[in-house]
Amino acid sequence: MKPQKVAFGLLLAAVICSAIALVYARQESRNLFFKIERLHAARDELNIEWGQLQLEQSTWADANRIEQVAVRDLQMAFPPPQDIVVISP
Repeated sequence: MKPQKVAFGLLLAAVICSAIALVYARQESRNLFFKIERLHAARDELNIEWGQLQLEQSTWADANRIEQVAVRDLQMAFPPPQDIVVISP
């Protein structure tokens, strides 16, 4: 074989390998992009849920609500003024 044919064969093999590597890298890039987009969507959903949970927590922790539950469910009441003892330091 002539050295030119060997060199041409090696260069052709290198070009084909390079093309295959390029296709693989582009496909991997697309897959990673779609994965990032799914993760962004999941993050956005979790942020919405977090905001809803914060709103729910502030509703449940409202002082008026706690007082209503204490009076209604636990039958708690403020003591009469004569039963209150003030302790000074």
